[in-house]
Amino acid sequence: MVGQGSDSVQHVAIIMDGNGRWAQQRGLPRNIGHERGVEALRRTVEACRGLGLSYLTVFSFSSENWKRPTSEISALFGLLRLYVKNDLKRLKDDGVRVQIVGSRHGLPDDIAELLELAEKETAQNSTLILNIAFNYGGRDDILQACRTLAQKAADGEISAADIDAGMMSNSLWTAGTPDPEILIRTSGEYRISNFLLWEIAYSELVFVDRYWPDFSADDLRDAIETFQRRDRRFGGLSVKESSS
Repeated sequence: MVGQGSDSVQHVAIIMDGNGRWAQQRGLPRNIGHERGVEALRRTVEACRGLGLSYLTVFSFSSENWKRPTSEISALFGLLRLYVKNDLKRLKDDGVRVQIVGSRHGLPDDIAELLELAEKETAQNSTLILNIAFNYGGRDDILQACRTLAQKAADGEISAADIDAGMMSNSLWTAGTPDPEILIRTSGEYRISNFLLWEIAYSELVFVDRYWPDFSADDLRDAIETFQRRDRRFGGLSVKESSS
């Protein structure tokens, strides 16, 4: 955990944006940008471990990404295969636990099996929880959580009056993970793109004017320092306001 008290950080979420544009700027195929993006993810995981963070959640493949050309989707899946093949042992040895956040419905069988393998092989780790949002959409997650709670109510397991924010949080794909203190988006875009809609209600948003393949440990530290300079009020008054 970085810092103490109200400025402490245990969970950072990242929208890893800009791989394609990074490649385009250099006259390279988009898949090269995605490959460099995987390298940036490796650096970021190491940086999170070095800073003592407990959770890192990254937006890897959106449920809207199915609209992209088949060739690019195939390339993204290929990179996932390569990442698990090359990095799973290192992640396991370094105490990183991989958790997949998103729907398994519609995924190719080998991809679903690979995701399950990554979770199984690292299940006993606790140094850093790496949540990979894959085939994920924030609205989809809220909808599936609502359906789960509605079914429980219909089955008599709970009453509608029992449903509260905690129950909702525990029905999401991110159940068991604390809300992120910081959401970082790279590439200079100012959108949250259907990511962690419920969980980032009080997260600080940090937008980095740098494409994801160029994201570094220094950028992560800068984002955390930016967060620590902000005044988080959670709907109340700041310390300065409450004392005046």
